[in-house]
Amino acid sequence: MGMFDDSLDEALASKVTRPAPKSAPARMRYLVRQLKGTRPVAELLGVSQRTVERYVKDQIKRPRPDLAARLAAEVRRRWQPRVRERARKQAATSTGIVIETRARFGFSAAPGSTDDARVRLITHHLPPVYAARLFEARTQGATDQELRTIAAEGLQEEYFKDRGRRAAGLAVEFTDVDYVEFDI
Repeated sequence: MGMFDDSLDEALASKVTRPAPKSAPARMRYLVRQLKGTRPVAELLGVSQRTVERYVKDQIKRPRPDLAARLAAEVRRRWQPRVRERARKQAATSTGIVIETRARFGFSAAPGSTDDARVRLITHHLPPVYAARLFEARTQGATDQELRTIAAEGLQEEYFKDRGRRAAGLAVEFTDVDYVEFDI
């Protein structure tokens, strides 16, 4: 996973209505229910089936840091899938998505314009069309570079070209991303 993929996942996770399980045994029991058995959970997390059973029975309560991170990530990814799907559909059809990023933006424009790249902090609302493209590309397994390209097109059209009202021949280069955050 890359920066853009993780940020889209966090945006969807922010829409959950109930908190996810917090203790390791509770998280393990949740995964056992979701995957319908201890063997699939053991394979998913890279531990033995007996270890999973011990967590389920509260015999082990504190996992190693690497296992705790994998366990938390898997629970977060599976928590309230219908709520996440509803938020994704709403963003893709009606509300759009807000992007906040600090990155280097450069331009290819008409001669005589200032096209030197510089770091900018931009927070802007992208319409549902770009949200739909981002989520569709993400479900199709797009790379972080492909997601960055879609976000760059959205910012180019919505922020720099002001929906076609100015800078007609402008092409935006979106590089050196410090961070990116999406909000639905």
